[in-house]
Amino acid sequence: MRIVEIHARPARQAAVRLLEAAGLPVEDLTDDHMAHFYFVGPATKPTGLVGLELCGGTALLRSLVVAPELRSAGLGRLLVERAESHARAHGASSMFLLTTTAESFFRHLGYASADRASAPPEIRATREFASICPASSAFLTKQL
Repeated sequence: MRIVEIHARPARQAAVRLLEAAGLPVEDLTDDHMAHFYFVGPATKPTGLVGLELCGGTALLRSLVVAPELRSAGLGRLLVERAESHARAHGASSMFLLTTTAESFFRHLGYASADRASAPPEIRATREFASICPASSAFLTKQL
């Protein structure tokens, strides 16, 4: 794989377009969230994106998307690794996520199933956990 440059803080509108195209939630996405998002590709039309929400000593990986034509090229893995590094740098020791479509991808990256009832209070308090993602979503975690 060629060297890929990962950029910080995408424009919210560009991020929303890419996330919506993939059917991912955007209703609670604010400009403040963009401080914890990374992207690949042009700033006006990213081809891959990852974002997280910092929650004290934990983090919620809230968005990962790669344009369909670029999937299976390793971009998703690189973006998740960048998000994990960002979370560690901000004091998080564990990462959580909810997914309805990418459970096997995240398991391949070292994430394991977790019981939603055991989620830390900070994670349970996020809109993504509390109301946006369906109860049928896989809930996964990884120690950073």
